[in-house]
Amino acid sequence: MSDSPNLALVRRLYDSGMAPDVVAEVIDPDIVWDITPGFPYGGVYKTWASAGADFFGRLAPRFTSFGAVAEEFYDAGEHVFVRGHYHAVSKSGEEWDARFIHLWTVGDGKLTHLIQAADSHVVQQAANN
Repeated sequence: MSDSPNLALVRRLYDSGMAPDVVAEVIDPDIVWDITPGFPYGGVYKTWASAGADFFGRLAPRFTSFGAVAEEFYDAGEHVFVRGHYHAVSKSGEEWDARFIHLWTVGDGKLTHLIQAADSHVVQQAANN
C-alpha cells in the first residue's frame, strides 16, 4: 500500500533531514511550531521564520549534531503522527537518544502545525553536557 499524500509529505521532510529546499516546499511559512515545555527552548513559535531562528537557531549551537529519526508514521487524515527519536551528539562528544512523538497537521498540501512531545529531560541533559 502506498502512502497517502499527507503521509508522503511528512515522510519527505524526515527523509530529507530538513533540507532547506524541502522545508521550503512542504512547510507553510505560517506554521505553528509547538515544542513541549521543559524541552530546550520549548514553547509555541508562530511562523517558520520564528521556529528557525528562535528555536533551531538557539538549539543547534548547543550540539555538535542533532537530528530527528522517524521510526513509524501513522496516517489520520489531515493529521500524521510520527514516532521516533532524536539523535544528538553533545559538545563533549557524547551521543544521546531521546524519544519523541510529532503530530503534524496538513492543510492545502503544506505542513501547518506541529505538536511535539519528547523526553525533554534527556535532551536537557545532552544540551548541558
